[in-house]
Amino acid sequence: MTSGSTGQAEAERDEKGGIRTALAGLTTRGRSFLAAGVAAAVCAYVLGQSDLLRVGLLLSVLPLVCATVLYRTRYRVSGSRRLSPARVPAGSEARVHLRMDNVSRLPTGLLMLQDRVPYVLGPRPRFVLDRVEPGGRREVSYRVRSDLRGRYPLGPLQLRLSDPFGMCELTRSFSTYDTLTVIPRVEPLPPVRFSGEAKGYGDGRQRSLALAGEDDVIPRGYRYGDDLRRVHWRSTARYGELMVRREEQPQRARCTVLLDTRGPAFQGAGPDSAFEWAVSGAASVLVHMLERGFSVRLLTDTGSSVPGEGADGFAGASQESADAAGLMMDTLAVIDHSDGTGLSRAYDVLRGGNEGLLVAFFGDLDEEQATVAAKMRQRSGGAVAFVLDGGAWGREPTDVPGALDRGEERLRMLREAGWTALSVPRGAPLNELWRQADRARTDAAATSGVLGEGGAA
Repeated sequence: MTSGSTGQAEAERDEKGGIRTALAGLTTRGRSFLAAGVAAAVCAYVLGQSDLLRVGLLLSVLPLVCATVLYRTRYRVSGSRRLSPARVPAGSEARVHLRMDNVSRLPTGLLMLQDRVPYVLGPRPRFVLDRVEPGGRREVSYRVRSDLRGRYPLGPLQLRLSDPFGMCELTRSFSTYDTLTVIPRVEPLPPVRFSGEAKGYGDGRQRSLALAGEDDVIPRGYRYGDDLRRVHWRSTARYGELMVRREEQPQRARCTVLLDTRGPAFQGAGPDSAFEWAVSGAASVLVHMLERGFSVRLLTDTGSSVPGEGADGFAGASQESADAAGLMMDTLAVIDHSDGTGLSRAYDVLRGGNEGLLVAFFGDLDEEQATVAAKMRQRSGGAVAFVLDGGAWGREPTDVPGALDRGEERLRMLREAGWTALSVPRGAPLNELWRQADRARTDAAATSGVLGEGGAA
């Protein structure tokens, strides 16, 4: 995946800076020459030395002439930037390709090209470009990397023009920007079989029943492109217009991924924090479920869902899986802690209907929020919860008496409500926890004597 932008910069005389802009571009060498020339001229005047006066005038005029010529130089160059890729997982590298084209009839002098990047992505890249012939081009590239999610602006490109004597340097900027999106890490998950996404969904899909009887067929009006073999002649004669049989329509099994973003529920910050693990886990489950053919949506504790384009908020058959995954990854790239302290808004969204399989990533749960989370199971076909213990994820293990017992109590409340609930220790791999959740569900079903019927997840 690549992304590019093109801009044009013209090194023209700025109406508003005039001579000040030119003098501000004097380098240390240029300022030294100017100061030495002025000092020599003053000394020549005091001492009456005409030869020294000529030397002083030469030293003073040289940097001024260089600044004037460089300021009035008109370079017409075009620049472009291309990101490869434009969306990259945290901890991975992206390469930025820069291209400069001389679109004028005159060669350029020595150019210094630099690009502005946030400090999180690394140092500011700088390149020295030799003389570019008319119609010529130069291509350079650099790498950027970030361990933190986010959207980072790149640009604008800047050209630093210099005279042959190194007396003056002026900067010309392009006006275009690009954005590098750093998404959460996605961990491949093994295919397991969770019960409850919807009874009778089979391998993750459900087909609407095709009515068998000829009289029971529900036709619809003919649309351009319909196969004429599907024409239902009896209905055509009854309604006086061409009617066709409805085809069997597949419906995807649903999965809701709930991400708890409450600030008080998580401790610590940085790439190895509990919240980043939860975000990465939600991203991994979303991608995995989309690859398995599920209709998926992302839900947060605030009640907002992604993609939310349909009436029910799910990425269904009308959306390409890649587009839906990209939209949700972009959302997770910039997601942050919410101001809320409870899960009631998410519960209000979930109790509206059967949501199929529910996979939740919770932070610390007090008794009240554990009760709300337990109720979420009532409207889902199956529910899996990963609970991140704040004490275990802290920089130092917690010594609060009873903290471990309270964590086990919250898990027990969820399990009694029907959740497959697991505690997430610090740095645990999600793929192993995914398998543990499948084994825990199987053991619970075997113990109760009822093995749920479900699709592969």
